[in-house]
Amino acid sequence: MSTLQLSLAIIGGLVLAGVVAYNAWITRNSVPRTPRERHSADEAAQSPASDTAEDVPHPAELEHRGERIEPVLHDAFEAVSLPSGSEERPHAPSVVPVTLNTVVHTPDKKPGLDALIDVITPLLLDSPVSGDALIAALPGTRRVGSKPFAVEGENAESGDWESPRPGQRYSALQAGVQLANRSGALNDIEFSEYVVKAQAYADAVGAAPEFPDMRAEVARARELDAFASGHDAQLGFTLRARRAAWSPGYVTQNAAQIGFVAGSLPGRMVLSGSQSGQAPILSLSYDSQAAMAEDPEKSALREFTLSLEVTHVPRSEQPFVRLRQAAATMAQAMDGVVTDDAGQPLSTETMDHIGADLEGLYDALDSRDLSAGSPQARRLFS
Repeated sequence: MSTLQLSLAIIGGLVLAGVVAYNAWITRNSVPRTPRERHSADEAAQSPASDTAEDVPHPAELEHRGERIEPVLHDAFEAVSLPSGSEERPHAPSVVPVTLNTVVHTPDKKPGLDALIDVITPLLLDSPVSGDALIAALPGTRRVGSKPFAVEGENAESGDWESPRPGQRYSALQAGVQLANRSGALNDIEFSEYVVKAQAYADAVGAAPEFPDMRAEVARARELDAFASGHDAQLGFTLRARRAAWSPGYVTQNAAQIGFVAGSLPGRMVLSGSQSGQAPILSLSYDSQAAMAEDPEKSALREFTLSLEVTHVPRSEQPFVRLRQAAATMAQAMDGVVTDDAGQPLSTETMDHIGADLEGLYDALDSRDLSAGSPQARRLFS
């Protein structure tokens, strides 16, 4: 064999070995990490050998690793607007860290109609009416177009306004329809439909309705819709795997470590608030098909999303701080990176900017008596 042939044979062998090694590396990284791997890693971290390991960085330091491509603000702070939509983003002081732990309290009484966000029509009665009769007369559909329709009675015994209940008597009635929601403002056609529905109900229970002026109510609906469309926001951070993919079980195991529990839908988890009956502070979602697979541990996830419905969670819960903490903690534990929808890593400066904007949004909602997380805000931004 000549020197040239020997050289070519050696080069060919090296190339082949490189291809085999590369394929083995790709195969290894394509296998999703499972809960058992997390358990083994935890045991290794608790072994004596870990005493000589480097200190684990604080979650806030994770965002400084590697090169960062700065996304523009609207990539990370995405307002979901009603049809007339425009955004308003004032500035305010930044937020401070809190714990992810929560406490469950007794739920508050379900809120009723509110003149702030509802058209309210008194239904005058000659004498008290039973709750059973009021319930029997309720229309089959409790909506007017895209808006909720409701009837309330003043309990003759307690004096509270409430949805009619069996075995109770009511001395006064009122009907109502919501002025605006994420589908838009109450329009002329919907107001006319409301009048027909409320009149039919009043006739059925022997009441006389006193309808407000349509033009004034529709104008009020448009003004409320314009405000809502400029102050409605949903935030989402995407966690992407740096190397090995994750199994659904691995994701849920890490999420459970910081307080997330299974949601009502496959591939969804939630972080509960401090008040029972309150909207979740955060939600976590990943591919529902992977969650429903026959063997979920063989499903490979490369990313999942942490979301915050800004207007549905009280400012006192410090939801954005919790969103940042949850994202940083899970990214560190799972070898992931926090990005926006476009895959651009989010820097500390960008997150600080978003947090300042959110404080301004909270202030604007407070000024309209539509504080984030309030019953009125949750109905308006729905």
